[in-house]
Amino acid sequence: MLHRGPPPSGGGLLEKNDHAGSSQEREREGLQLLFEISSLLSDSSQMETVLKPVLERIARYLGIIRGMITILNRTRGEIAIAEAWGLDDSQKLKGRYSLGEGITGQVIETGNPAALRRIADDPRFLNRTGARKKAETKDISFVCVPIRLGPEVIGAIGVDFPARGASEPGAPEARTAETQMAEVQPPGSRETLDYEVRILSIVAASISQIVRLHQVEREEMEDLKAENVRLQEQLRTELRTRYGSSTYVIGNSKIMRSLYQQIEQVSGTNATVLLLGESGVGKERIAQAIHYGSPRSERPFIKLNCAAIPETLIESALFGHEKGAFTDAVKMRKGYFEQANCGTIFLDEIGEMPLSIQTKFLRVLQEREFERVGGSQTIKVNVRIIAATNADLQKCIAQGRFREDLYYRLSVFPLVVPPLRERKTDIMLLADHFVEKFSAEHNKTIRHITPSAIDLMNRYPWPGNVRELENCIERAVILSRDEAIHSYHLPPGMQKEGAGTSGRGRATLNEVLESVEKEMVEEELRYTRGNMARAAQNLGISERIMGLRVAKYGLKKDSPS
Repeated sequence: MLHRGPPPSGGGLLEKNDHAGSSQEREREGLQLLFEISSLLSDSSQMETVLKPVLERIARYLGIIRGMITILNRTRGEIAIAEAWGLDDSQKLKGRYSLGEGITGQVIETGNPAALRRIADDPRFLNRTGARKKAETKDISFVCVPIRLGPEVIGAIGVDFPARGASEPGAPEARTAETQMAEVQPPGSRETLDYEVRILSIVAASISQIVRLHQVEREEMEDLKAENVRLQEQLRTELRTRYGSSTYVIGNSKIMRSLYQQIEQVSGTNATVLLLGESGVGKERIAQAIHYGSPRSERPFIKLNCAAIPETLIESALFGHEKGAFTDAVKMRKGYFEQANCGTIFLDEIGEMPLSIQTKFLRVLQEREFERVGGSQTIKVNVRIIAATNADLQKCIAQGRFREDLYYRLSVFPLVVPPLRERKTDIMLLADHFVEKFSAEHNKTIRHITPSAIDLMNRYPWPGNVRELENCIERAVILSRDEAIHSYHLPPGMQKEGAGTSGRGRATLNEVLESVEKEMVEEELRYTRGNMARAAQNLGISERIMGLRVAKYGLKKDSPS
C-alpha cells in the first residue's frame, strides 16, 4: 500500500521532545518532507514522473548535494539509475552496478542501509557516475537505503550530504553515548547519519509501489529491445539464406536468377571477384551483396573509384602515407587497404588504375602486404578484393594499358552483370522500386504508372542501364501532378525513341505530340469511365473536338453500363 497522509510517529522522529528547539525544527522539517511526498503520491496523474519531484523534495529539506534512485533489473541482475538529482544525463548512464558491487550493489543485495561519513575513507565507494571529484570526496557523506516491497529489495535511494563534524580520515565509526546524542543536535554539529537513514527509509517505503511499476516497465522495455535485436538478426539470416543477393539487387529475370546463384556461391568464400558490365548496371550493388552475404559482413566495406582519384594521389589513397612523406603529409594516414582490414575493399573502374600503381597492387593481391608511402614498415592485411570495370580488359592488355598478370590475378571469379536491355522483365520491378523511393524522398504520392508510359519504357533500349532508369523515374515523380506517371513525364529523348513511326529511327515533332495527345485523351476517358462530356471538360476542350480525337485514335467511347 502507498503511504498516505501524515507519517507515523514511530522510528524515533517524535520521541525526542526533551531536546533543544533546533532539534524540534529539524523534526518538523522531516515531517513536512514526508507529508509533501505523501501528497505527491496521492496524485495518480503523476505516477510516471513522481520520482523526480520526490528527489527535489529530499534536496530541499535535507540539503543534499546530489541524489539518485536506482532500480534492480531482476532478469539481468543489473542495477541502473532510474532518476537522479544533481547528475547530468551522461553521469546517469554511467551509474550501473551488478548485485553486490559497490555500496549501492551491496545495499540492494543485503537489504541493509549504509551510511558513510566520508566516502574517501571507504574503498567500497566506486564513484561510478564520476560526479564526485577526488578532492571533494573528503567532504562528502553518503547514505544509501534499500527500497523494499514486502521481503524483496527492488531498488535503493542514495544521496550525498556535505560532511559535517566527521572524524579524521581513518578514525573508527565507534558508537558512543556522545555520538548518539549528536544525532539530535543542530545540523551543523551532528556526527552520525542515523536521522537521514530513518527519514530516507520512510521515503523508500512510501515510493516502493511506484518503483515497482518503473521496475516492471524497464524490464519489459529491456526485453523488447533484446527481442528486437534477436528478430533483426534472425531476419537478416533468413534474408541471406532465402533471398541472398536479391536483398540488394532487384530483378527476377532468368538471367538475374542465374547471377544470384553465382553470387551466393562465391559470397561464402574469400575469393577475389571481378565484376564486368556496362556503366550503370549496378556493379556496386552486386559487390555489396557479396560482402553482406559473406562471413565478413560485420566488417568494413570500403569503396574506391580508381578513375576519380588523380594519379599522383591514388598510391597514398590505397596504401596510406607516413608523416612528412610529401609536402602536405602533416600526419600519418591509413590507406583504404588498411581501413578495410578483415573486411572487403571494392575497387571500381579498375581498368583506369595507372600502370605505376598496378605493380604494387599486384603485390597486395599476391601477398596481402604493402608499405605506406614514405614508410619502410611492411603492413599485412586480411582483406577481400572485389574489382569492377566497364572496360574491355583484354583490349587494354593488348594496348599496354593493363598488366596481363594482374588481370589473371583479379579474374579468379569473374561475374558478368547483364545490361538492362537484356532483362526487360525487370524494368517494371525496378521502376516500381524507384517510384516508391522517390515518392517518399520528394513527399509525393504516385499511385500508378500509365500503360503508355510502361509501353514506352519497355521499348526503350536503356543505354544508361539501371542508373538511367532511376534518373528517369525521379524526374517523372517530380513532374507528376495527378498521382500518376505518364509517358510525357519521361525525358524527351526517350519519347522520340519510342514514338518513331516514320522508319527513320526517330520521331517527328507531330508524332511525339500525337502520342502525348492520345495518351491524355485515353487516360481521361479511363478516369471518367467513358464519359466523353466530362472528359472533354477536364481536358478543357469541346465535346466535338473530343469526339474527333476519339475517332482519330480509335479509342473506345461508350460509357460503362
